Amino acid sequence: MDERTYTADAEPGEDVTIKGWVHEIRDLGGIAFIIVRDTTGKIQVKFEKDEMDDDLVETGLDVHRESVVAVTGAVEQEERAPTGVEVVPESVEVIAEADPELPLDPSGKVDAELSTRLDNRTLDLRKPAVQAVFEIRAEVLRSVREAFRSVDATEINTPKIVATGTEGGTELFPITYFGREAFMNQSPQLFKQLMVGSGLERVFEIGPIFRAEEHNTPRHLNEATSIDFESAFFDDGDAMDVCEHVVKSAYEGVAENCGAQLEALGIEDDFEVPDGEFERLTYEEAIERINATGELDEPLVWGDDLSTEAEHALGQAVGEHYFITDWPSEIKPFYIKDRDDDPEVSTGFDMMHPSMELVSGGQREHRYDQLVAGFEQQGLDPEAFEYYTKMFKYGMPPHAGWGLGAERLVMTMLGLENIREAVIFPRDRQRLSP
Repeated sequence: MDERTYTADAEPGEDVTIKGWVHEIRDLGGIAFIIVRDTTGKIQVKFEKDEMDDDLVETGLDVHRESVVAVTGAVEQEERAPTGVEVVPESVEVIAEADPELPLDPSGKVDAELSTRLDNRTLDLRKPAVQAVFEIRAEVLRSVREAFRSVDATEINTPKIVATGTEGGTELFPITYFGREAFMNQSPQLFKQLMVGSGLERVFEIGPIFRAEEHNTPRHLNEATSIDFESAFFDDGDAMDVCEHVVKSAYEGVAENCGAQLEALGIEDDFEVPDGEFERLTYEEAIERINATGELDEPLVWGDDLSTEAEHALGQAVGEHYFITDWPSEIKPFYIKDRDDDPEVSTGFDMMHPSMELVSGGQREHRYDQLVAGFEQQGLDPEAFEYYTKMFKYGMPPHAGWGLGAERLVMTMLGLENIREAVIFPRDRQRLSP
């Protein structure tokens, strides 16, 4: 393959071969230009018609926008060019011709509906602002991994095809598994708990989860990426400490390494790394503060879950990431441990952005008898989860952890209006392709 020079590396006086997409064509009569775009930026290619071979000019100017081309020529200084340099071509090869009727405009000059963008995601990602979201998402996951390693957590991968749901209920996608019924896993919860009983002790996972919830909102997906953590000999407070560290690390990584992407999104001046410790409110304090806002039609009482409206009201009052702790036991899953001094109160916590929930976690019930009783209280059959419960007979340490929605983290970090903007190929009730 011929040696390639990226547009950002083209220097005056060099002979280069630029490979990329035709971003724009400008024909001004005796002189014409095409703008070629690659992953590093754009460069101008100049055609002086009277001084060039007719076939070369025809090839360069008859090509359609978004066609893939290879342009070989000399780089010259040109202050009037968008990047201060331009290529005077010796040859233009059309590698892949694009249809002149594009379903959306990758230049971004003409807006498209989100559904059109998602139907044509390959074209959509040619826009710098859209690419920026996924460059930032990649940096978030890199920074998160580094944060976990800094606390000596081991990365694991758990099954996504399971015999039983993590939390029971009906929010499961059933599949046929060699003639048996199986499900797509809702969470790595039970498996990561089993790992803290092994010699690994402290683990994390970044992977897909599947929830058959019939939501149709800007913040719900049916396939999402969960960032999970679990540690032996941790309580809920220890788990919240790591949670705060991981979220701040994600912001710090983006601030340090994604300046160009933040600029492409137009938020470089507004992007802030969370400063100071995240406030920790008990559930009781949270509902008192929500009720004090007067934003809800009916005041909340003990045992109520928090609606979207309640979360927004509290988020506006707090104004920064925060935790809600000490949730009522009855509204938390069976594996969340109750407070020793009050069985009506759990060790469960949520970590919130002012606009929505990001994290659910808590200390887990590590005592076999209490764990089985929790299954029964929530109407679940302990025998269906024997692979999980029996390991609690063999020395399961106290442990705690949490799960963080990767897409929600990116969405709130960048102020995206719809969570689907943080997923390359989202899956929801209506969308199964592409």
